[in-house]
Formats: sequence, C-alpha cells, structure tokens
Amino acid sequence: MRLLFTFLLLLTAMPLTAQVEYHVDRESANMVKFISDAPVEDFEGVTKNIDGYLSHTSDGITDGSKLYFEVDLRTVDTGIGLRNRHMREDYLHTDKYPFAKFTGRIVEAEPSGGKIKVTLRGHMDIHGVKKAMKISGTVSEKAGALHIATTFDVKLTDHKIEVPSFMFLKIDETMKLVLDFHLKKVKG
Repeated sequence: MRLLFTFLLLLTAMPLTAQVEYHVDRESANMVKFISDAPVEDFEGVTKNIDGYLSHTSDGITDGSKLYFEVDLRTVDTGIGLRNRHMREDYLHTDKYPFAKFTGRIVEAEPSGGKIKVTLRGHMDIHGVKKAMKISGTVSEKAGALHIATTFDVKLTDHKIEVPSFMFLKIDETMKLVLDFHLKKVKG
C-alpha cells in the first residue's frame, strides 16, 4: 500500500504535457512552387501534392517538435508537357526519387502580428541526397488549424541534380521553393 501511495504521489508531482499533432489537410488550397530564374527562360513548376505532419507538446510549438513534409515531384507541372517529362525523366529521375522530403524540428518561434515567425532545422532529401538546412517561415492558427508559409532556396548541385541547359546556357542552379499549405489538428 505504501508503494502504491508513493507511486501516485510521484505521478501527481510530474508535469503532464500532452502531445499535439497536425496533419496536412489535403482538402485545403495547398501550393508548392518551384521557381527557376534563367538567362534564357524563367519558369515555375507547381503542385498541390504535399503531405506530412507537425507535432509538439502542449507546452509550446518548439517543445518536442517534430515535423515531416514531402512533395510528390511526379505531379509538378510547369505548364508545358514536354518540359515536365524532361524535368522528371532527365533531371529529377522521379521514377527512382519521387519525393522531395524535409524532416526536422522548430527551433525558434516568435509571435509577430498575429502570426508566429519560426525557424526550422532539419534535412532536405531530394534526389536521394540529404542536406542540412535552416528554413524560416510563418505559422498562423485559426479554428484549430495551422497555415504554414515559407520561401527558401535549394541548390540543385547540392542534391546531385544536373543543371539543365538550353543552347549552351544553363538555368540557375538555385531553385526558389515556395510552400503555402494547411494542417488540421488530429490530436491534442
């Protein structure tokens, strides 16, 4: 009896924090855009096919945070079918590497005008090559759902992706990624 009482006393003295979890809301207006500035031609590739999750403790968005997001590169559309095929087959090799993935955590969060400015640290995995990254963005909450927006650069050669060229002029080896997507609360 004394052991049970001691156990219950210890249990009530321990701080209890709940895990909060969100999943990408695939029914929302999500958008991922790859932007290339090139001397010959600028172009954008767009998809809405992003999936993933964010979790953290109820103590705050940085506490125990874990996040994972993936974008289906097979669905990126540049507006020109032939360019899509060349991009997927000749450069991204989407048959072997169909997803761009980010795994990490939120390391900083600062309220700013109804949003939270966040800094993420983790690894971007594209074309089978993982690269450490630090990414900044914003998170806003409305009715238990989150909206995440971020823009950052990815250097193609860091991921062993050949930089496409057209008539001896190469496109910029740095692509700008723009992510704007929504998550719905599933736990907590």
